Amino acid sequence: MTRRQDAGSPGPGGGPAGPAAERVSGLRVAYVLGTSGGGTGAHVAMLAGACAGQVAAVTVYGPAATGQRFFRRGPAAFVPVEIADRPRPARDAAAVLRLRRLLARARPDVVHAHGLRAGALAALALAWPRRAPALLVTVHNAPATGRAAGLAYGTLARIVARRADAVTCVSGDLAARMRRLGAHDGGRALVPAPAAAPPAGPDIAAARASLGGAGRPVVLAAGRLAAQKGFAVLLDAATRWQHRVPVPLVAIAGDGPLEGMLRARARAGGLDVAFLGQRGDVPALLAAADVVVVPSQWEGQPLAVQEALRAGRPIVASRVGGIPDLTGGDGALLIPPGDAGALASAVLAVLDDPALGARLAAAARARAGALPTPADAVASVLDCYGRLTARRAPGAPEARGRAAPGQGREQR
Repeated sequence: MTRRQDAGSPGPGGGPAGPAAERVSGLRVAYVLGTSGGGTGAHVAMLAGACAGQVAAVTVYGPAATGQRFFRRGPAAFVPVEIADRPRPARDAAAVLRLRRLLARARPDVVHAHGLRAGALAALALAWPRRAPALLVTVHNAPATGRAAGLAYGTLARIVARRADAVTCVSGDLAARMRRLGAHDGGRALVPAPAAAPPAGPDIAAARASLGGAGRPVVLAAGRLAAQKGFAVLLDAATRWQHRVPVPLVAIAGDGPLEGMLRARARAGGLDVAFLGQRGDVPALLAAADVVVVPSQWEGQPLAVQEALRAGRPIVASRVGGIPDLTGGDGALLIPPGDAGALASAVLAVLDDPALGARLAAAARARAGALPTPADAVASVLDCYGRLTARRAPGAPEARGRAAPGQGREQR
């Protein structure tokens, strides 16, 4: 993956591209996020924990359930603010008022909101104070399907684009969408997989044995059992290789709201699918697979793809969002999202052509060496914080204000 040199990205080798440590050491940073059951919460927990050792103070604001899951331990303080995961006017208004009071009391230098809902509510909470902090919003997800969801997403995106001092996005398509709305582009957000040692041989063997199906090729997918992940498409693809001997074994690691539906679909199709639930040995499972499949409808910088690249496994994935940026043109076979026929053909091409599988595996290992690290992500946001607050220093020329720069705001 080529590391971008735009605003908010680390320089060559992953070091900070901008401010020296003293420019951020005195900052007070507030993170705001909504309901999270996975990647966003873990990412914010990583950033908050790492930044807490490099800035003056870090506080995280979000739903109590998110705090229980990701922020029970660590150096960052957590304050509950119930930000709903969908439009709820009364609860949203209460969240804005509570967040406004809390931020006015804490007086952070930077508010870094993650997700459009958290970003829009933070923007509204900061709409009136005389001395407002810089607002950075990271956009993690594309619009959900459906007209109502699309309209809600568009409304939130316009609020964020108009009011945030900078917007970072996890993929190029999101960044282009926000630029069209007039957002100040803060660069590509880096969402790396956690650092982890490669699994040992015995662990890989144990993971493979736990799947059963001795002698059968393993087609592995991992992720939350939700519509975005496209696992129903994987099951449809699997119906197209049931004539093979031996029949490839489909294994899906993860849990989520669609588990019952997916199990019923597998039974109806006469498919032998191993639903593994939540597993603590996903890196070993990936290393044990013959093919790793990521059939998502959309992704930003999916951890499953990053971990599969590290494992050096052949990957078949949807050409959506940030996946091509991670894999490049040679690190995976990329297919249209939702196309079960193309997915089945790509999987069978890998299983039937050992040379193709070996080339994909080698390219995956090479791509893994260029993936951003957690240290890169922390350096990137600290650089962004330093530049945003430098704009507000007394006497500094303002690079770009919000929609109404200076109105009711005293610039730092």
